Amino acid sequence: MARSFSSQDEAEEEGNVDLTPMLDVVFIMLIFFIVTATFVKETGVEVNRPQANTADQKNNPSVLIAIREDNSIWVDQRRIDIRSVRANIERLHAENPEGGVVIQADELASVKTFTEVLDQAREVVPPEKVSLATENGG
Repeated sequence: MARSFSSQDEAEEEGNVDLTPMLDVVFIMLIFFIVTATFVKETGVEVNRPQANTADQKNNPSVLIAIREDNSIWVDQRRIDIRSVRANIERLHAENPEGGVVIQADELASVKTFTEVLDQAREVVPPEKVSLATENGG
């Protein structure tokens, strides 16, 4: 015995939309964007950087170091001692060996502190990958 469908049953079946493939695509795109996203690294403190006409944008540094006006040194939102700068740079640089080191020194910070941090950074990464962050004055 053949089962007969009413026109209402046929209309319901034609009107149903399967959303599963669309949800699969959305989740795959979400995973793709999360994996490929570049996260902005912050030092955790605000620094008044000096201005320079030759300021340049560096791509994705692996280590950001901030030197505040009171000569305190900050890495990864933590205050560190001058003696532990090299160890912190080594640890963070190991996570991204292609990246460089950017030092954000306050314009009122001591040149002596900046030089010590710069020397320790150059012991870990090549000198051309170590730079000073400045404000673009042009």
